[in-house]
Amino acid sequence: MKSVQKGFTLIELMIVIAIIGILAAIALPAYQDYTIRSKISELVVKADACKTSVAEYYQSQETLPPTIADAGCTATATQYTGVMTVTNGVIMVPVAGIPAAAGKKFYLKPTQNGTTADPLSWSCTAAGAGTDIPSKYLPANCR
Repeated sequence: MKSVQKGFTLIELMIVIAIIGILAAIALPAYQDYTIRSKISELVVKADACKTSVAEYYQSQETLPPTIADAGCTATATQYTGVMTVTNGVIMVPVAGIPAAAGKKFYLKPTQNGTTADPLSWSCTAAGAGTDIPSKYLPANCR
């Protein structure tokens, strides 16, 4: 009488565990970067809200707002952002609650174009505006 094999051999189980380990080693760093990028996007959204106020101030006063009060932006902190400031039109949002970017700041810098159709252009690149957040965490238009 022939016996029927049931279950898996030890080698087959070890191969499956090795494959799962390799996939986890690749997926975990990518997922961690993704979660940090999604938290950093809150800084960008907060700065974008203030960007409109700075542009309106510039169009009406023909100069950049010296303070956040003049710009008309709110400076409240959130879970991932510190207290936002505006200095001569430059919007600065500090990182809060993100250990990988602790102590870093996101800057959104206006440049005066001198045209009435598009009076300001904005930059948030790591080198150009002084943003010290690693570029891999910034949105694509800021890298």
